[in-house]
Amino acid sequence: MKIKEIIVVEGKDDTAKIKQAVDADTIETNGSAINKEIINQIKHANEKRGVIVFTDPDYPGQRIRHIVSNAIPDCKHAFLTKLEAKGKYDKGIGIEHASVEAIKKALSSVYELVTEVEGEITREDLLSYGLLGGIRAKARREKLGMRLRIGYANGKQLLKRLNMFQITKETFESTIKSIIQEEQDE
Repeated sequence: MKIKEIIVVEGKDDTAKIKQAVDADTIETNGSAINKEIINQIKHANEKRGVIVFTDPDYPGQRIRHIVSNAIPDCKHAFLTKLEAKGKYDKGIGIEHASVEAIKKALSSVYELVTEVEGEITREDLLSYGLLGGIRAKARREKLGMRLRIGYANGKQLLKRLNMFQITKETFESTIKSIIQEEQDE
């Protein structure tokens, strides 16, 4: 599998793991020490070939994703779930710990952000499916983020993320309904 875009990762271990899974070029941010020079390099790469931000599903990874997204609003995003990025023997969470299959799956489900965040999914939709407040809300958001491959989001960020990634109302509803059905079957 050849990736046209340049993949933005946190470090050399991530680059090595991605190269095991796909034929791709990477830019390493050197963790959260991302500086103006690296941002300029990512901007240039985006102009030439496009970029995919593929960071660890943890706070530093989210921080890097946010910094890059602010600097390059039209970049694309790939996500791993925490479970997919968990190392053997609890050695940590990161792309370098993910399986080749999980990396291929994440890169085949790339999302493009939309800066105008006015989508078809509303706050009322989140409330009606028990994604805000309530005892099961957090678990449902975690499952939804994992299945839609948009990462975990708290109640406040979920609506924004669903619409930023242009998740259709139909996809949203079928996914959350299957999650609710599974809860009832337990």
